[in-house]
Amino acid sequence: MNRREMMGATGLAAMGLMSTAAPTAMGQMQHGYDPLAIGYDAKAGKYVLPPLPYDYNALEPAIDAQTMQIHHDKHHAGYVRKLNAAIDALEKARADGDYSDIKSLSRAVSFNGGGHTLHTLFWHNMAPVGKGGVPSGKLLEMINRDFGSVTNFKNQFIAAASGVEGSGWGICGMDMLSKRLLIIQGENQQKLSTWGLMPILVCDVWEHAYYLKYQNKRGDYVKAFWDVINWHEVAKRIGTHA
Repeated sequence: MNRREMMGATGLAAMGLMSTAAPTAMGQMQHGYDPLAIGYDAKAGKYVLPPLPYDYNALEPAIDAQTMQIHHDKHHAGYVRKLNAAIDALEKARADGDYSDIKSLSRAVSFNGGGHTLHTLFWHNMAPVGKGGVPSGKLLEMINRDFGSVTNFKNQFIAAASGVEGSGWGICGMDMLSKRLLIIQGENQQKLSTWGLMPILVCDVWEHAYYLKYQNKRGDYVKAFWDVINWHEVAKRIGTHA
């Protein structure tokens, strides 16, 4: 494993997304392929844009097809491209012994790496209306324990995501110290992060995620997002960590 591969694997593992190689066809995702193991191509030594696990229009009417296409093909792709560029630039800095640009390069890795990780989770956090199931099993037990009820959990998550200052994310994650669920407001892709929090449910509240359909009504978008949550995937994120 070369230095870039080591950085890639370590970085995404720390953010709760360990990946191997990109799938070559959507069929792999529909026949047992791990939907989280798609953010990094170890053979090429590069981060990769994962395909959506559904068609652009699959989440309508909650999220429209045009928004999904622009969001995935332009915005997420841009984070992947800039993350790879930052990793390459850091490799060159080490080779040259020139760390004069370390502040901006470190920020680029954090910002674009966070964007890549969160978007990869975001696509798989969603499913067509009626296809995502409901909280059950261990996930339901944890929600009731840590929030009192599913209704309390829903209301807190919607309030947190709707109230993010500027651009960012509503994030529910498992605190790896207490093994409890916490809801936080993430600004941009990396600010207000809580170290040790493994994200299990994320909602993108950057304007590009909703503005074509909802304009300035972020709260309406977050409420609609609740209708397309893939609870099966959220439960898988907990896995054996609970």
